[in-house]
Amino acid sequence: MAQTEPAPSPNASHPQVIDDLPANYAASLDAATRQQVERGRYVARLGDCVACHTGTDKSRPMAGGLALETPFGTLHSTNITPDPETGIGRYSFAQFDRAMRKGVAADGHNLYPAMPYPSYAKLTQEDMQALYAYLMHGVKPVRQANQPLGMSFPFNQRWGLAVWNWLFLDAKPFQPNAKQDAEWNRGAYIVQGLGHCGACHTPRGIGFQEKTMSDAGSTGKYFLAGETVEGWRALSLRSLWTPEDTAEILKTGRNQHGTVSGNMVDVVQHSTQYMTDVDLKAIGVYLKSLPAAGHDKPMQVAQGPAPAIAPRASKAASDVVPATASGAPADLYTSRGGLGYLQFCTDCHRSDGAGVSGVFPALAGNPVLMSDDPSTLVHITLTGWRSAQTADNARVLSMPAFARLSDQEIAEILNFTRRNWGNATAKPIAAATVRSMRKQLDVRKLDDSKFETPRIANILKESNATQLVLGARLNINTHEMLPRNVGNALNCASCHLNAGTVADGSPYVGVSAFFPSYAPRAGRVITLADRINGCFLRSMNGKPLPLDSEELKAMVAYFDWMKRETKPEDKVEGRGVGKIDRRLVPNVENGKKIYAVQCALCHGDSGEGIKNANGKWVYPPLWGDESFNIGAGMARTYTAAAFVKRNMPIAFHNGFPLGQGGLTDQEAVDVAEYFTHMPRPDFAAKVKDWPNDKKPADARY
Repeated sequence: MAQTEPAPSPNASHPQVIDDLPANYAASLDAATRQQVERGRYVARLGDCVACHTGTDKSRPMAGGLALETPFGTLHSTNITPDPETGIGRYSFAQFDRAMRKGVAADGHNLYPAMPYPSYAKLTQEDMQALYAYLMHGVKPVRQANQPLGMSFPFNQRWGLAVWNWLFLDAKPFQPNAKQDAEWNRGAYIVQGLGHCGACHTPRGIGFQEKTMSDAGSTGKYFLAGETVEGWRALSLRSLWTPEDTAEILKTGRNQHGTVSGNMVDVVQHSTQYMTDVDLKAIGVYLKSLPAAGHDKPMQVAQGPAPAIAPRASKAASDVVPATASGAPADLYTSRGGLGYLQFCTDCHRSDGAGVSGVFPALAGNPVLMSDDPSTLVHITLTGWRSAQTADNARVLSMPAFARLSDQEIAEILNFTRRNWGNATAKPIAAATVRSMRKQLDVRKLDDSKFETPRIANILKESNATQLVLGARLNINTHEMLPRNVGNALNCASCHLNAGTVADGSPYVGVSAFFPSYAPRAGRVITLADRINGCFLRSMNGKPLPLDSEELKAMVAYFDWMKRETKPEDKVEGRGVGKIDRRLVPNVENGKKIYAVQCALCHGDSGEGIKNANGKWVYPPLWGDESFNIGAGMARTYTAAAFVKRNMPIAFHNGFPLGQGGLTDQEAVDVAEYFTHMPRPDFAAKVKDWPNDKKPADARY
């Protein structure tokens, strides 16, 4: 009996962009006050107030409680709702203005400059009054007491902040530059003031003050020149990109050069995506006008497959690894870092480092790789990354956290990427650097999986390493390396993720121990070579490899290498693709919606797959002439659903190793029913299948 069909998950088929900045205007407001309040809401938007002043309970916006970790202890953001007891409801405008410009609360205690009042001091009086009106009349009062101070001695002594203000605070409002036009001055006003960009992007001095608050004067060269904050490298913003490119990344979280990361994800999500196009352009114009700093390099635009970055003049040409004809570095298959990258990174960033246009960022010329400071690179690798959710990009993309890898493995992979696509002259990242960052971030293991992921890099120590590397390459690049045998756009790794090393992603771990074995579909005992050739005939809609070919021998050897100590009677953790409830009734219409939101990004709006600028397949078609035929296991609804449930989409969360899976059972069945029943090639030998056993109910023939 079929189970009751659950409601589809809104996250899967209808991702929502939620604007969490309050707009609780009282109906009694007169027109003039309402206009001022609405202006104040936009000022709060420019200042990104909601991001810091909202804690983990998002139903209580502006009520504070967000923990802010500092080198001296923990601060918590405060309640800035108009609640008279726990918020700022009793603040007069003069008291509010003093807090915003001088960091002094209504009762006279000094605020910590984690609240960027040195930047907010630049607000015009009109904007300050509008912001006050908004907080008093446009935000719902929330009774929530502020958290106690968590700073260590002597930093918990607030009197010291008065000294800090005396030494470093300039409370004068923004002064327009008469030599510049209105657009430039508007951009400068936002960047220096409400945007408080310098809080992260300007180097800090001995008192942890920003070395300068503007581009003016002898210290102006330090403004926005880059700084390392909370384990992230906040890059130099000086003379970054064209104004249009800057506006685009602030609006959408990405542009032709790459994507935002770290704290900028929240800035885009809560603040800049809602700014007017005029203001975004003004910001870009201002930043472009600043002379470039010498440390962090702007992103370069990758044109098609990324070549190896040319060496600097001081670097000997022999020290730089050349690119292969396909754009992949020559040491991709001969170094531990290269094979680690091949296994864990190529699905998104590709073997040539070009990424996937509009989806996954290119590594070639990426400033995260080019910076001499590897903080952001190590941070992202250990903890993962996610894209900003914006109106233009509602589907959030995530990079998994690779904390499961050892410090040495991470160092090897990151040095490989920097050597080939970034800063070839930078000091290599040491395992100790990764270890230090891991400790600083208190990175913990994110899952309790018992599956032991094989490391392809370990192949290099085997006596038949050349053959094993060939086997791994054939799994990942089957279509390109065996064109006479592959009749569509698929590779072995299309179904056997990361070259057969992912739990529940049809891994090869221990598989060869179970052959020869009886196969119900064939109706006889088959060998491992027979099983591999079956995939060539069905999943790749092609021709079998000769049994004595070097390619088939290499593929079998690769399987045997992953056999380990497995015996035929053993149960291998993570083998196959798992199970799914076959009583679930597919909802094709919901499957179509889920496909459009979660699958089309990689597989095309019409299941046609996507290619790069050179016409090479990046992700395979899910139906049509270039996809698997009806004889493939993936053409069956519930087999495909089990695979999708645990493996698709990728970049759905930050789970190791691909951020894969995350749909509900029902959603997986729905989308599997949709794409498996689309047109695809026939399989002539289907009449010979299941000669002795009952055919599965979801077989396509």
